[in-house]
Amino acid sequence: MKILQIVEQAFRTLVEEQDDTILWLTQSMAGAGANVEVLLSGNAVYYAVMKNRQPVIKIGDWVQQEPADIPSDIDRMLAQNIPVYVLNSELEERGLNASMLRPSIKSINQVQLVDIYHQVDQVWQW
Repeated sequence: MKILQIVEQAFRTLVEEQDDTILWLTQSMAGAGANVEVLLSGNAVYYAVMKNRQPVIKIGDWVQQEPADIPSDIDRMLAQNIPVYVLNSELEERGLNASMLRPSIKSINQVQLVDIYHQVDQVWQW
């Protein structure tokens, strides 16, 4: 079974001391043998261009000790040969372009997305 994970909700980890749950879940599924691909959508397209982990923040007396490290999560997925895609149109909506993407992330158009939908058995949207 081939699964397309659509990651749409981004930066929920800002005040949590964990990485993006769906990116971690995808890595775990692939490690267990699942055939998964990822589409970064909505504000999650920013993950495709991030170079640094999220900053440490302080709220009152509380200081976050281990901010999320999204770039490392993306690198681990790519090292596992998990295809990661972003839509050109979503990059453009945010003032980004394909030349800014982390290596190995694929920029696709709407027609290519339809092709991907036809190649997978299930689509999971987060």
